[in-house]
Amino acid sequence: MTGTIVNAAAIVAGGLVGMLLKRGMKPSYEDSIQKTLGISVLILGLNGVISAMFRVGEDGSLSSSGELLLIISLVLGTLLGEIADFDGRLARFGSRVEQKIGSQGVGAAFVNGSLIYCVGAMAIVGSLNDGLLGDPSVLLVKSLLDGVSALVLGATLGVGVCFSAIPVFVYQGAITLLSGWVAPYLQGQLLDELCMVGYAMVACIGLNFLFRDLKIKTANLLPALLVPIVWQVLRSAFGMG
Repeated sequence: MTGTIVNAAAIVAGGLVGMLLKRGMKPSYEDSIQKTLGISVLILGLNGVISAMFRVGEDGSLSSSGELLLIISLVLGTLLGEIADFDGRLARFGSRVEQKIGSQGVGAAFVNGSLIYCVGAMAIVGSLNDGLLGDPSVLLVKSLLDGVSALVLGATLGVGVCFSAIPVFVYQGAITLLSGWVAPYLQGQLLDELCMVGYAMVACIGLNFLFRDLKIKTANLLPALLVPIVWQVLRSAFGMG
């Protein structure tokens, strides 16, 4: 659990430092940083999707897979998210927290931070290495990256970023503690598919940062991450592919 603890602490520390910087920041600076952050997050998401979908063959040819699964995951996930109204529930919860601590945008910062920090191979592979091998090195590198991004997010979105350390701790900690059981499943094709869908959601966060009137309900996209898992179970059950 060492890597996960350090990772969560780095996010909180980065977010707090960012909040201190936010106090003396001009609105024009904040707007410019948020747009730059949007471009960075969008590129991060697109890079993750491309890395998960495309492969270079031995002859140098480029092939892709998972396009249909990506579309089905996002559409079906959005439908389930809209029915469950995750975005609305989170907004109402965020409003209650905001009233108590006197800070705005807690819900949005929490969701955006959580998705950015939890999605990706580093979170899964690093947690597995920490649990199976006692090697937290991947998560320590991730902690440095997350700490820097938390600083930027804290300076633009506020205290809600610090709360995103909670799902990171629970998610990565669970994988670490259950590593012996989940390791055979969280690899290969399923890992690529989870990253593909997850990074597509990260790209949506980048679009929200860039275009404030767009307002993609990223919280309602969360069920999309379940679709590749269900598809993997069906493939195994019926001996497909």
